[in-house]
Amino acid sequence: MKKYTFLALSLPLSVVLLALFPFAIEEKPFHTPAELQFFETLMRGSAQGHGAAPDLLPIDSNILFPTSKSCGGCHGHDPNMFALITTDGKDVNIYDDWRSTMMANSAKDPFWRAKVTHEILVNPAHSLELQNKCTSCHAPAGHYQAKLKRHEEFYTLADLYTDSLGLDGVTCQACHAQSPQLLGTLNSGNLHFDTNFIRVAYGPYEFAFAPPMHNFVGITPLYGPHIADGGLCAGCHTLITDAVDLQGNLTGTSFVEQATYHEWLNSRYDKEHDNVSCQACHVPQINDEIIISANYQFLTPKSPYGLHELAGANVTMLKLLRDNRQALDIDAEAEHFDSTIAATLRMLQEKSLDISLSAADLNGDTVQFDLGLVNKAGHKFPSGYPARRAWVEFIVKNETGETVFHSGRYNPDFSLPDEDPNFEPHYNVINRADQVQIYELVPGDVTGNFTNVLERCHSAMKDNRLVPSGFLLSDPAYDTTAIVGSALNDPDFNFSADGQEGSGSDRIHYRIPLDGYAGTLTVTARVWYQSLPPKWMTPIFEWSSPEIDSFKVMFEAADRSPILVAEKTLGPVAVTPVSSKTPTESAVRISPTLSTDGRVVVTTASGVTLRSVRVYDAHGRLVWDRSADNTIWLPAERGVYYVAVETSRGRFMQKVARQ
Repeated sequence: MKKYTFLALSLPLSVVLLALFPFAIEEKPFHTPAELQFFETLMRGSAQGHGAAPDLLPIDSNILFPTSKSCGGCHGHDPNMFALITTDGKDVNIYDDWRSTMMANSAKDPFWRAKVTHEILVNPAHSLELQNKCTSCHAPAGHYQAKLKRHEEFYTLADLYTDSLGLDGVTCQACHAQSPQLLGTLNSGNLHFDTNFIRVAYGPYEFAFAPPMHNFVGITPLYGPHIADGGLCAGCHTLITDAVDLQGNLTGTSFVEQATYHEWLNSRYDKEHDNVSCQACHVPQINDEIIISANYQFLTPKSPYGLHELAGANVTMLKLLRDNRQALDIDAEAEHFDSTIAATLRMLQEKSLDISLSAADLNGDTVQFDLGLVNKAGHKFPSGYPARRAWVEFIVKNETGETVFHSGRYNPDFSLPDEDPNFEPHYNVINRADQVQIYELVPGDVTGNFTNVLERCHSAMKDNRLVPSGFLLSDPAYDTTAIVGSALNDPDFNFSADGQEGSGSDRIHYRIPLDGYAGTLTVTARVWYQSLPPKWMTPIFEWSSPEIDSFKVMFEAADRSPILVAEKTLGPVAVTPVSSKTPTESAVRISPTLSTDGRVVVTTASGVTLRSVRVYDAHGRLVWDRSADNTIWLPAERGVYYVAVETSRGRFMQKVARQ
C-alpha cells in the first residue's frame, strides 16, 4: 500500500520538474537526404529542406492511384539493412518482391497484349468493349483513373501504352485501396473503390504511423482487416464473358472463363469452413518482427508479416518476362525474377498436388496400376486462364529397360501427339497408349468445337480439372464451378475410397497388356503443367498485329518446356500372364447388372461378411446406404448407377443400370 501512495505523490512532482527543466530531444528526420532526393526525382517536385520538418513535395490529388515507385521509396530495399529485414538478415522488402510478379507485369505481359489484339482482329466491331474489359484487371489503376476522374467510357491499349498508371499493372493501390464494401460480390473486372476517400491504403495492422505516407504520397494508411480476405481477389479472379457466335453476334448466353474465387468458395478452405484465404498461400506470412518502412528506426516492428511473393503457376511466362525485360520496359532485375520463379516452382511442386502409385492386379492378360492424385490447392488445379492444363505421363518398362507402355508422351514442341483433335476425354481406366489423362477446361463455340477465341466461348465441353478438397455438387457456387464431361460419371473423381464426396482427388486405373510377358516391370508416373499449350498458341499466330508478331518472336525463343509438378516410380514389380481371380471378385456377386424393376441383389461367398452397401448415381451422389442389406432398390429414374460393397474380404464396385 505504501508503494502505491509513493507513486501517487511522485507523479505530479515529476510533471512539474519536466515543465521547469525541459531537455532537448533529438528529432529524427522522416527521410535521409538521399531518399528525399529520390522523391524529388520520382515526383518531379522540389524539396526545400532536409531537416526534421522538410517542405512537403507536391501531391497531385487528381491522381487516384500513385504508381508503385511512390511506395517503393519506403517499402523497398533499405540500404541501411534495418527495415524489411528478417531476423536472419534476409531482405523481404515489398517492392522488390512485387515488381517481378505476374501481377506487377500484367499490363506488360506480351501474351496478354497479343491475345487482346487477336480477339479484336476476330471481332473488330467489339474492339472498344474488348479492350475496356481486359484493361479493367490487367491495368486497373489506369483504367479506373480514366473512369472515376476523367469519366471516359473506354480505356484502350492505345491509352495504356502512354499511361504510367496503366503500365504499372496490378499496382499496390489496386489492392490496398479497395473498399471493404461489396467484398466478394464483384467479378469480371468490376472493382469497388471508395471515391470519397480513395487515397487510402488499407493494411493488416491496427496501429499505423501515418505522417510519412500521408505527407509524401498523399495516402492515409488505415487498418483494414479485409485486406486479408479472399473476397479482395474476387473482382478479377472470376471472369464471366458474353458469348458470340462465329459471325460475332451475341448469343444471349454467358461463359465462365475463370472462376478461381468461386472455386475457393466451393472448397473446405472458404470462410464457412477452414477459413484459409487466398492471401494465406499467395502472400504467405512469416512470424519475424519486421519494421515495414525504411528510415524509421523508431517504428514498432510488425508481426506476422506477409511476403508479397504473389506466386502462382506460370513459370513459362515469368522466364519470358525475365529474358525480355528491356524490350518490355520492365524495371525488375533478373535476380528478382529468379526469386519469383523459385517461389512459383515451390508453389507448383510442393503445395499443389500429392501423388501416389500402387500395384493392383499383377497377373492375367493385363496388369493394373492405380495412380492417385490429390489437389492441395484452394481452388481447381489448374485454375485461372483456360489455356492452362496438366497431364499425366505414364511409362512402363520391362526388366531390360524397354518401354512397353507410354501414355502422355509429348512432341519436341510440347504438343501431345495422342490428344484427340477436338479434345481428349476424361478417363477412369486407361488401357491404350494413345489415351492420355489431361486435366483441363475445354471451351466450345456454338458449333461444339474447341475455340481459343474467348468471345466465342459458348459452353464448356469438358472440365475435369482437379477440384479442391471439400468441393460439392450441392454447393451454391457450383453453377460457376461445374464439372463437365465424363468426369461426372467417374466414381473415383472427387470421391474417397469409402464413397465420400469432396476428396479433391482422382484415381486413374492403368491396365497394361502383358502379351505373354513374365518378369518385372518398372512404372513411372509424372504430372506435367503447361500454361501455353501449342493448340492455344497456333491459332493466334495465324493472325498478325504488332503485339502478336513481337510476342511470337519472344515465344519461339523462350523456354516452353512444361513444368514437372510431381513424379512417382514403382518397381521393379513381378508380373505373370497366368490368370487368377482376386479374392474380392470371387467373394461378391452383384446381379442383375441391367434391372428392369430397380431390384439388385448382392450375394457373398461363404465366410464373407457383408459390411455395407452404397449406391451412387452417375453424378456421384449417394442414393442408397445400408449397413448389411443384400437387396438394393435403385431409384425410379432410369440411368447408370454404381454399387459399392464393403466386405470382410475388401471393397468391390459394380456398374449397374436401370431400364
